[in-house]
Amino acid sequence: MPKEPDFIHDLNEQQKRAVRHTEGPLLIVAGAGSGKTRVLTYRIAYLIQQQKAAPDDILALTFTNKAAKEMKERIQQLIGDEARKLWMGTFHSVFSKILRFEAEKIGFTSNYSIYDMEDSKNAIKQLLRENNYDPKEIRPRTIQRLISDAKNELIYPDHYQEKFVHSTLDDITAKIYGQYVERLKHNNAMDFDDLLVKPIELFQKNEDVLEKYQDRFKYILIDEYQDTNHAQYKVTNMLAEKYKNLCVVGDDAQSIYSFRGADIHNILDFKNDYEDAVEIPLEQNYRSTQAILKAADSIIKNNESQLDKTLWTDNDMGDTITVLDNYDERDEANRVANYIKELKARKGYDYNDFAILYRTNYQSRVYEETFRRKGIPYQLVGGLSFYQRKEIKDVLAYLTLLINPDDDTNLVRIINEPSRGIGNKSLHDLMARARSTNQSLWQVLKNVDQIDLYKPAENSVKDFVAMINELKNDLKNNEKLINVTKKLLEKSGYMKSLVEENSPKSMTRRENILELENAISYFEKNNNNASLSSFLQEISLITDTDKYDEEKPAVTMMTVHAAKGLEFPAVFVVGLEEELFPVGSRNNEEVNIEEERRLFYVAITRAQEVLFFSHCRSRYKYGEEQRKRRSRFLDEVSSDVVRTETGSSIKQDKDRFSEKNSSSSQNGDTRIEYDWKKPLYKKKNRSSNNTQVYYDNPDEDPFQVGAKVEHNIFGQGKIISRSGEGEKTKVVIYFKERQQRKTLMLRVAKLRVIG
Repeated sequence: MPKEPDFIHDLNEQQKRAVRHTEGPLLIVAGAGSGKTRVLTYRIAYLIQQQKAAPDDILALTFTNKAAKEMKERIQQLIGDEARKLWMGTFHSVFSKILRFEAEKIGFTSNYSIYDMEDSKNAIKQLLRENNYDPKEIRPRTIQRLISDAKNELIYPDHYQEKFVHSTLDDITAKIYGQYVERLKHNNAMDFDDLLVKPIELFQKNEDVLEKYQDRFKYILIDEYQDTNHAQYKVTNMLAEKYKNLCVVGDDAQSIYSFRGADIHNILDFKNDYEDAVEIPLEQNYRSTQAILKAADSIIKNNESQLDKTLWTDNDMGDTITVLDNYDERDEANRVANYIKELKARKGYDYNDFAILYRTNYQSRVYEETFRRKGIPYQLVGGLSFYQRKEIKDVLAYLTLLINPDDDTNLVRIINEPSRGIGNKSLHDLMARARSTNQSLWQVLKNVDQIDLYKPAENSVKDFVAMINELKNDLKNNEKLINVTKKLLEKSGYMKSLVEENSPKSMTRRENILELENAISYFEKNNNNASLSSFLQEISLITDTDKYDEEKPAVTMMTVHAAKGLEFPAVFVVGLEEELFPVGSRNNEEVNIEEERRLFYVAITRAQEVLFFSHCRSRYKYGEEQRKRRSRFLDEVSSDVVRTETGSSIKQDKDRFSEKNSSSSQNGDTRIEYDWKKPLYKKKNRSSNNTQVYYDNPDEDPFQVGAKVEHNIFGQGKIISRSGEGEKTKVVIYFKERQQRKTLMLRVAKLRVIG
């Protein structure tokens, strides 16, 4: 056996154990900042250096392209160019690559399209219309979410009706789900969920294919295992079944993606799935000060479902955490901006050393306005993606047709973009012909002579088909992608239409398209045998975090979800108020407080040296100012490490949400006492002839957030927020059957509490 490499001495004892354990199932419980990326990269390098495996015997799965790229570069530094042969990337990128090789075995071609969220939504919207549903009443995004949830749980259309049809919405979803699956196959397309589900179908239907990839990937490593969903769990278990050399790395305390199907039990139950699995905890934190680590530990200890570990660090105690008590969100943004300038001057930080973390994207607006006014540069992670802009989506739709003309969704998008005389009536007739003859729209367009179509529209269709065929031939003749793209933009008239419009908006769109040309040119120069298919696949799998530029001299603003895996010298966690962080109930669903607490833990552990918590006493929502209560999490943080701006201890009420400090309402719900000095309710005497009853105490009022109520017209619903006082009290109610939110004046709504 080769001598152990020198790089093994860079690790602590637990990290060495994890790297040296090469055979059999292994669970590495890696606390925040404990060097898990180093352990993963060193373990892969060690497997190759010790000749346990060739590079292409190893499959490494990550959750971001950025993480995969960083790991591959580190491994290359350790062992050289052999690292290029590794199969390493996100679940979606790796399995989409496998599907390119094997797609024909499940009824697709290798040039299948990958639908992003908007493509998927548009396909569902079209199906709703074909079934005579109004997309304004039955929201395509809602149907899309329900279908996505079902796919990730491996619940297929023929079983959906059995499991989930409890309402009109479920019934519609069951109907659309089956048609959507058929439409995708008809279009030779897969959505993001299919990139995980279809490999399972492939392996189940083709045992020889499964065995081929089991033998190919003798060692499998998975990063961020706590974020895997059921489909990811299933497909990796299938691949690992033969050799069982499955190494998973994760931290149950950072499981924050249940809303997209992640199942924390995958990591909690790993040792039940693999009885001979070895568990190695990584508990030494290299990132944060002792004060920050103590704050994180005091928070996460309140959760019941967790693996046993205690983080520690050799770092200094560091500064205490400062709590900012603000009047409203504008006050909060101004004070955060002032602290950034003060810390920059006092500690010598650069702007990219700062991060502002919030629970929801809409919170960024007031910071953007404030920073622009104060001249503070910033970068926003999680806004509208470059590849989601209309003009970019249009050009990509054209390019997609060159390799997959049967993709009806993309064809409909650009057949009359820019306008070429194929109006809605003509398009409707063409699509009706396609449906009635079970052909793709492209097949109908190629034979437009067989249809009684408006003559000018028919001529436009012929010109369109001729253009697409000419560009397809250019690709077949190995013309450069950038040249084909430029020719497409000229022949289609797309760029000309933007120039002729000559508005600031059209000029911005033109500049964006020129930037897309730069991206295509760069891709072509930096990839051997670059193909249009591989380019479209790469950009379809780009995530928000992949676009984060850590070198950009600007303050970073992002949600806590987007921040996972990153670190900053100074962090501001803002909006720490009840119903914001932790978030309030959504879509009639109860909030998972343990997951919200894990999310707060993730926010805390992004900080290396300086940490601020911030909350507001009031905040505007739905156009009205609402009083806010500070987050319960501020009462859970160790009082040893948090201080007010004046340096005094913050007043905490750790029992604020316990049973002894809550009361039961008339509807049987348990609610938290309000602790505002200023009353939220006006006193008014009750009388027999006065139906407008007000309450001296909030706990007497049954119409609180979370209460289930009934309205004479809208039916049953749930109060999701309320605002105002006395006669001006308003409630926002989500009526599930109607899929609508309604804002009603409480004094005239005639609501009835139903339990």
